[in-house]
Amino acid sequence: MSAPTSNKTRLIGACALLLLLSACASQIDVGVSDAETAPGFLWGLWHGFIFPWSFIGSLFSPDIAVYAVPNKGGWYDFGFFLGITVLGGGSFFGSKRRD
Repeated sequence: MSAPTSNKTRLIGACALLLLLSACASQIDVGVSDAETAPGFLWGLWHGFIFPWSFIGSLFSPDIAVYAVPNKGGWYDFGFFLGITVLGGGSFFGSKRRD
């Protein structure tokens, strides 16, 4: 078995394992709000983008949170994910191929 095939197999296996684990995830009803002031997609995008700085701040101050609760649910989560991976410079998108 060649090295690229082995790496591809490992990647597929890791993705399958993450997908299986994510199927177990759920959000409690207390964390979801329909209020107009509850953070939605754009706030999730912003919070994902500033995640590294808010995490560092949360280590020094209990008043700083990394994730807003309650929020609008799935749209906030999607924005948060995009903010971390795309705007925050996720390692998958920023990686360079080594020869």
